[in-house]
Amino acid sequence: MQLDIDHLKSWIGKTEDSSDIVSPHLVYRYRATVEDEPTLPKTGEVAPLGIHWCLSPVVIPMSEVGPDGHAKRGGFLPPVPLPRRMWAGGRIAFHAPIFVGEEVTRRSTIASVDVKHGRTGTLCFVGVDHELSTSRGIVRTERHDIVYRDVTPNAPPQKNETDSAPATIRRTVFGSPVLLLRYSALTFNGHRIHYDRDYCIKEESYSGLLVHGPLQATLMLEQAAREMGQEKLKGFDYRGLRPLIDGADFTVHTRKGEAGLECWVCDKDGYKTFQATAS
Repeated sequence: MQLDIDHLKSWIGKTEDSSDIVSPHLVYRYRATVEDEPTLPKTGEVAPLGIHWCLSPVVIPMSEVGPDGHAKRGGFLPPVPLPRRMWAGGRIAFHAPIFVGEEVTRRSTIASVDVKHGRTGTLCFVGVDHELSTSRGIVRTERHDIVYRDVTPNAPPQKNETDSAPATIRRTVFGSPVLLLRYSALTFNGHRIHYDRDYCIKEESYSGLLVHGPLQATLMLEQAAREMGQEKLKGFDYRGLRPLIDGADFTVHTRKGEAGLECWVCDKDGYKTFQATAS
């Protein structure tokens, strides 16, 4: 598919501001979704590192919802006409903790739009910079990379190496539809690939529901924080490798490496689906 790259690049520099409160109940719902033994937080305590992905979700009326469950294209994000939209990866810098009860303001800016052509067809990468701040100043910054691609059901499978190296910590999670529903609810994510099995199979040619990219990143981030100590974690560089399908166990791994703590997620067959470095 030919894309009007000049038109899409005209979105570069577009900004969007939003604010939200880190309520105790939001943090409790987050913990009940990603932790084995959640506790009810108190106002003033440090919030989990992945809570920022649950703040200020895009809220639109039903009349503005597109066929994939996201907002109709051409608002804040450029109107890329490719049907599949997924998290490609990102980089987070933690400048200061976020506390339960605080108001957090996020400024998002379209930083880049790039088109590439790979073995699976045309890919369009949109880079979004996020700056999150409280009354105390900037608490974290993030570059979020989104990839759009065509539906190519007959494309050759991605060749990612299976996991063979030992991990210092390994956690098993069941990728149930309930887990996906809970995370979609936490983030007000209407993307149909996470709850509409018929849509996944018939429209986007997946074999089942997809486990969210940010959910996988959250599980790696929480595991890294437990191993390193949340106060010591200053950066998190993450990247998606292949789709993770629901209905089976998947595993979250960490291992000490030269650049920091190496983190990765493996599907039921041992193939890596997400990886990250915590530093």
